[in-house]
Amino acid sequence: MTTLFLNPLLIDDAVRRALEEDLGRAGDITTLATIPADATAEAVIASRKDGVIAGLPLAAAAFRIYDPSVRFEPAVADGDHVSPGGVVARISGPARSILSAERAALNFMGRLSGIATATAAYVERVKHTRAKIVCTRKTTPGLRAFEKYAVKCGGGANHRYGLDDAVLIKDNHIAVAGGIGPALRAAKASVGHLVKIEIEVDRLDQLDEVLAEGADVVLLDNMSPELMAEGVRRAAGKLRTEASGGVNLESVRAIAESGVDMISVGALTHSSTVLDLGLDIAIA
Repeated sequence: MTTLFLNPLLIDDAVRRALEEDLGRAGDITTLATIPADATAEAVIASRKDGVIAGLPLAAAAFRIYDPSVRFEPAVADGDHVSPGGVVARISGPARSILSAERAALNFMGRLSGIATATAAYVERVKHTRAKIVCTRKTTPGLRAFEKYAVKCGGGANHRYGLDDAVLIKDNHIAVAGGIGPALRAAKASVGHLVKIEIEVDRLDQLDEVLAEGADVVLLDNMSPELMAEGVRRAAGKLRTEASGGVNLESVRAIAESGVDMISVGALTHSSTVLDLGLDIAIA
């Protein structure tokens, strides 16, 4: 079972910035002008489309940080599937507060639920294989931890979080370092014993060099499924294999059937469509 965790410190920091961005210096002047200060309300967040939910902790924080008296009650959990019209959360409290925090809450949830929904579609396509769908560093600046969390909500797995937690030697590193051998030897001499080393190749002769030098993972970049299958055969029992490059919902099944361990999909975080969520309010 996948463990879903978001650092509360990251949540509060991001939500505060979002609220400050939206409220500016004068606050929600529309709500302040039109809604009585003593008005209370009940509301629901509901999905307009089929999807997978992610981002409930951020939505809850948006209302809590703006006004601790607002009550936020999730009706589902992150990672749950919802149908059109499905209630995601119920909210009650001061009407002004609900309206003023609404957009920040929905922006986070819509974005993250869109990523979770897209991830679930990829996972479904490859469920008959051993391949894991993983994300990349192609994330929205400042939102990486949340977007990678959303990938996990959709049943995917995370690649490295940043440049500092794993070595990934790509074609430009190889070119500057003077080749696959020099690059791998330099990496092994530099990093600690707990740091994984992955290297990118786009030809099978390069893979043979990697196998001779040793690594933890090889990234088979922009290869046909047939070449990937041969790469998997050569690497069997020696290192793990990852596929990347132009992966989409039409191509992912054939890639997975090549036998690779992982398939990295940048589109999960850079191109996913926001899940349409809405807040429906009733003034008490």
